[in-house]
Amino acid sequence: MIPSTKSLGRLATILCLYPILAIHAFASSPTAVHRFHLPHLTAGHGVTTKHSNGPLKKGTALHLSIPRGGAVAATAAASKLTEWTSSPNSAFNLALGILGACTAVLKLYGRSGSDGGPVTKKDPKVKSLQIRFLAVFWLLRMADWLQGPYFYQVYASKSFGDATTGAMTWVSRLFLTGFASTALFGPIVGRLCDSYGRKAGTLAFSLLYSLGAYSTKSPLLSVLLVGRVLGGIGTSLLFSAPEAWLVGEAGREGVESSLGDTFGLAYAGDSIVAILAGQIAGFAASQRGPTGPFEVSVGFLILGGLISSILWKENVASNNSSSGDSGNKPTIRDAVKVVKSDPKIMLVGAMQSLFESAMYIFVLNWPPAVSKAVSAYFSKFAKDSTAAAAISTPYGTVFSCFMACCLLGSTIFGQLTSSSRVDKDGNSKSISTENFAVGMLTLATLAMGGATMAISSSAPGILSKIPIVSNILGGVASTVSSPASVLGALIACLFLFESCVGMYFPAIGTLRSKYFPDSHRSVVMNLFGIPLNAMVVSVFLSIEGLGVQGALGVSTAALATALGCSLKLRGIVSKNEGSAKQ
Repeated sequence: MIPSTKSLGRLATILCLYPILAIHAFASSPTAVHRFHLPHLTAGHGVTTKHSNGPLKKGTALHLSIPRGGAVAATAAASKLTEWTSSPNSAFNLALGILGACTAVLKLYGRSGSDGGPVTKKDPKVKSLQIRFLAVFWLLRMADWLQGPYFYQVYASKSFGDATTGAMTWVSRLFLTGFASTALFGPIVGRLCDSYGRKAGTLAFSLLYSLGAYSTKSPLLSVLLVGRVLGGIGTSLLFSAPEAWLVGEAGREGVESSLGDTFGLAYAGDSIVAILAGQIAGFAASQRGPTGPFEVSVGFLILGGLISSILWKENVASNNSSSGDSGNKPTIRDAVKVVKSDPKIMLVGAMQSLFESAMYIFVLNWPPAVSKAVSAYFSKFAKDSTAAAAISTPYGTVFSCFMACCLLGSTIFGQLTSSSRVDKDGNSKSISTENFAVGMLTLATLAMGGATMAISSSAPGILSKIPIVSNILGGVASTVSSPASVLGALIACLFLFESCVGMYFPAIGTLRSKYFPDSHRSVVMNLFGIPLNAMVVSVFLSIEGLGVQGALGVSTAALATALGCSLKLRGIVSKNEGSAKQ
């Protein structure tokens, strides 16, 4: 028997709030169990009460001396919870389980028809398109995720014969080479995709990324640098060619309205793929060393390329499909003119650059921030100073928690913006993507700002030199001062931001499909990658002066600016809709 939608709704709400309670459990003193009290109940419930003007009624002592079943159960549960959260690994495993339960309940709630309206059947054309796209997209994303966890190890294991230059320096240079390659060649490969085909661009990604992965087996610096250049070009193709193919194919088949649902499915599945990739990468590395995950990724790249070559039909920019004149091929200059001519394109592109730059800066800085907070809090559970020094952060489990948050976020996007979300009368109840983006960016800005303040409360840095910010940080520090509260606040904010990341990708994909012209889609997407990569590289080069706090402060400012762009976009769209109704 399926529960009623109201019951499922209540359960979904409870489980969505429960991770915050679990996070608070990280930061609760173990002595809290001994301070646990049940509220006094009324005499009508069988518990004697103490009156202000008289002694305790007869039998009160007996009543209060016998532990009641609820108190015993609650105390036992609290004791078990404290046990589960006494080490970093068990605490984050608990959080991962709760986040997974939240997502499962939301999925069940959505399928049961949350608005009481009729359940609409999916168009066979939409279903076919989603199968063809998602099969390739997830395989290619698996290949990309596999290479991430061992990026540092695979390059740090090389020796270039220069004893004065540390491994971290070479890894940094190789990392920046990839980013610079993406920024430099992105618009060019985008133009080639629009001109010669998005399917061809996807196949080119499989080839270039495979060559980049194989380059990690070489001990030669020149080969590694070439591999990073190829990897950077491949990244540009991965984040433009498959999406451009999907949007073009949806337009050809007349199912553009399904793109929001498709992007929601794509990035919900991508979170699961990332979790699996972490496990596969760990196993491959244990068997083949740090190059193992890169070798395995080649298999997924070949399989993804093979499936796309069989299932996908080629599509090119719309202007080219109707014209045989090769002189009409899109150019980068034309793309720049298109961006300047429509403020909606500029605003969506700015949101893309700002949010993703904040996200990449966050990726580079969350490990030291979490590690410091974890060590500060969990050291109290250690038996001696040696054990306290040995406390380590379970980065793999934390990453899995982040991916679970992304899955939760993309699930929420799918629930709230789905075109099948209708009431009993068949009227749409879905939220527009523009409105959804405003809410998502508001939460993201608050979350990143909260994380910055949580870090600042324990270790004031560069932001404390700014007078206004210093006053704010001083107030936060007086509230969030103990290691427990710092860890709880930091983890809550990071989980919230990662949930916003899960909402962001399907939202920005939908907005790009609406406002980026198909004639220059891949070029425009890669043009906005230039300021994105420039910002990330600038912060990376300045990290010694900025510190973790300053870097996350830059992310907060970028997100706040992106929020301003989303508000402007919503205003323009609302104004245009109002004019159309008149």
